Formats: sequence, C-alpha cells, structure tokens
Amino acid sequence: MSVLSVFINAIIMLAELAAVVAVAWLGYTSPVAFTILTAVLALALGLSMEAQRLRIEFPFYFDRLQPRTWMVWFVGGLEAVLKSILAAVAALFTFSGTNHDRLFWVAVIFGLTVFAGANLLRVMSRRFKARPARWGFFRLGSPLGLLFSAGIAALAAIALIPSSSISDLGWKIIWDIPAKPTVDQVSELVFQLKQAFDDFVVAILSRLVSADTARFLGIFVSVNVLAGFVAAVYAAVISSTVRWAETALLPSASQSREIAET
Repeated sequence: MSVLSVFINAIIMLAELAAVVAVAWLGYTSPVAFTILTAVLALALGLSMEAQRLRIEFPFYFDRLQPRTWMVWFVGGLEAVLKSILAAVAALFTFSGTNHDRLFWVAVIFGLTVFAGANLLRVMSRRFKARPARWGFFRLGSPLGLLFSAGIAALAAIALIPSSSISDLGWKIIWDIPAKPTVDQVSELVFQLKQAFDDFVVAILSRLVSADTARFLGIFVSVNVLAGFVAAVYAAVISSTVRWAETALLPSASQSREIAET
C-alpha cells in the first residue's frame, strides 16, 4: 500500500469517527433535530430496500401468489413508514430529558454503539461482501440494542446514571410534574420509569439466579434495547458512506483485495 493510500485511508477513518461524534453530539444538544434526522434516514432506507426485500420474500410466504408491483410498493412503503415512526419515537425518548449529566453519558454510549456497528459492517463488507445498508437496517438493530443496553446498565451500576425507586417516581409524578409537562420532562420521567422497571426485573430474577446473572439477564429484557434500531440506522448510513469512499478513493486497494480473494 502506497503512502498516499495510507493517508487517504486515515482521512476516511477520521471522517468516520467525526460522523459518529457528530451524530451523538446532535442527539445530546438537539433531540428534536436528531429525531427528525432519524425519521428521514429510516424512511429513506426503508423505501429504498423494503420493496426489494419483499420481491424476494413473497415466494417464501405464498406458493402461488405472484407479487404485483403495487402490492410490493404498498406493503414496503407501509413498513418503511412504521419503522421510521418507531425509530423517531425511540430517538426522541433516548435523548430527551432534563438531566444533562445523564444525557451526556447516554450520548457517549450511543456514539460507541454506532461506532461499533459501523466498524462491524465495514469488516463484514470487506471479508464477506455484505451490503452494509441492507445488513445494518435489517439485522443489526438487536445486537446494537443489547450493546447499548449493556452500556447503560454498566453506567447505572457505577452510579453515573441515577436510578429511581417507585416511591421516588410516585412523589415526582404527584408534586414535581406540572399539569402540562414538556417533552423533556415526560422523557425524563419515561427514562426513570424504564430504569425502575429494569431494576424491578433484576430484583425478580435475583430470586431465581445469582445477582450477577440477574443483572446480565436484565440487559436482554431492558427497554433500552429499542435504541439499537436507531443506532443501526446511523451505523448503516456511515458504513455505507465509508465503503463508498474506500471504493472511490482507493481503487487500487480494492482491486488488490479482490485479486487476493479470488
């Protein structure tokens, strides 16, 4: 690999890191803009890929029905819209709130999750010729959700993210929440409810297994897993852009890899 190729590859990696930091920073500083961007990206990915997926899946579900174009686009478009709404709601409740210290650490965990997903897709694209956008959009949501949930659980374990008891939440709902709460106030309450629910699940599991095992199992049933779909959207977009840049700017390296693999 030439010095120029090494330099270009370093620039691409720095641009990837900068994109991840920008995404996390946008969520931390402007949750509404982050929510809108998430919805637009999820809708764009869905509209471009759902119909393609359905054309392949229709024979799997139906023996004789031949999919018509309007059926494919209608079902695919409906799924794309519903997924974009789900992604927007998850994005809004992930980054909205009134506790800025908590939101900062949530942004850190989210950024690390997106970075891990983008690099995983990049490796899969290089070694297995996986298509980052398709694999990221359809298959990466659950693994990244578990990774994000594990990060939040780790922060809660070391008290960087506060946890609330049911009695504290009841007091807050009665005395602290106004009659017409803002989105941030509702989101903060929802997050604390999620944390209380997670703590409750861990407490129940602790009666059946050890405390460490209960905390580990709690990662899988946490509501925080839903944020993985949001992280997967950005991981898919970033990794696809990175692979496009590598192919366009490093053609000699790409050709060398193809020759070595054949």
